[in-house]
Amino acid sequence: MNQTLQQSLSTNAAPQEQTSPGLWALAWRRLRADKVAMIALAIVAAFLATILLSSTGLIAADWEQETAVSYAPPTWTASSTEFIDNTAAIAQSTGTPSAKATVADNPLDPLRDVIKSLRQQEHGASNTVQNDYGIVDPLEKEMTEIRLALAKSGKAKVTTRAVTLPFGADKWGHDIIKKTIKGAETSILVGIIAAFLATLLGTIFGAVAGYFGGRTDDLFNWFYSIFTSVPYLLLILSVAAVLQQKGISTIILILALTGWTGPFRLMRAEYMKHKTREYVWAADAIGASHWRKMFVHIFPNVSHVALVQVSILVVGFIKSEVILSFLGFGVPVGTVSWGSMLNEAQNELILGKWWQLVAATAAMAVLVTAFSLFTDALRDALDPKLK
Repeated sequence: MNQTLQQSLSTNAAPQEQTSPGLWALAWRRLRADKVAMIALAIVAAFLATILLSSTGLIAADWEQETAVSYAPPTWTASSTEFIDNTAAIAQSTGTPSAKATVADNPLDPLRDVIKSLRQQEHGASNTVQNDYGIVDPLEKEMTEIRLALAKSGKAKVTTRAVTLPFGADKWGHDIIKKTIKGAETSILVGIIAAFLATLLGTIFGAVAGYFGGRTDDLFNWFYSIFTSVPYLLLILSVAAVLQQKGISTIILILALTGWTGPFRLMRAEYMKHKTREYVWAADAIGASHWRKMFVHIFPNVSHVALVQVSILVVGFIKSEVILSFLGFGVPVGTVSWGSMLNEAQNELILGKWWQLVAATAAMAVLVTAFSLFTDALRDALDPKLK
């Protein structure tokens, strides 16, 4: 009896210390309880992993390779056709030994006219040959000599192109799924980097305006009113026309310079609220500088607002990049993005080739929807009123 009483007294005398979870721990707990948010996070993580593998060259590195015929339709019962072994054909006509000795007229062979030219030369025909459209090629003789030299050196190769692909091919025979992955790398990277830069600018401007107030606040509010008075699409097109340099870095700069207004408004309000808190007064009492109070003491308490703004801006900037590239103000020629794919698809729809449009639109719709759902869940999880 006495032993039991002593144990209970010792337990009450030394209670176990329990630390209360912080803001981020509570937010992660709420996110894990939201099934929709976790599914959206998994989709976003899958897209990020895909562009990471694409940027390192592990996947979609050969997206520019012409693996199929022009506008190969999408089908899962894929078949392929092999082009003529032009090395054997040209070598046979020049007397060079080769393993293959027969040549057939393949309508998919890009050197079919050259083969016809060699046959006509064997029968005493003219060196000038008309193609299937009745057009005389003035460089036929020179190109034939070049191909003969390649055949003698053994550099001519047999190429195989697929007639169909699981997701189809574009005009140049590029695989649509690989092209979509490479386009996702450009669009998502532009959205993420531009969102971070825009949030950084908005945070700095909002911190200075909200903390100092007075004329400084009036000056930044004047700039904010100018930027928000112009329609967003017209604003980014105006900045793009002023810069006049097409490139990924230019697009990022355009989006960052036009997208800082949203983070500025929220961060300014947060700094105006927190600068009168007791912990800021305590920092001022020990002699902390203004910049230290702004970015060492106040910013950690409002960083969740900046994080939510980044996630919101990523979605908006991905769509903005698509719009800019579609209108011709986006990525340069030779760089693929979802916007450039949609730009090509508008001409393909006239020919009834719909698969590039569907691939780019579906990928963008899935990512934007998942990112939007995750952003809403993250904003609710980080809301201090839900504690």
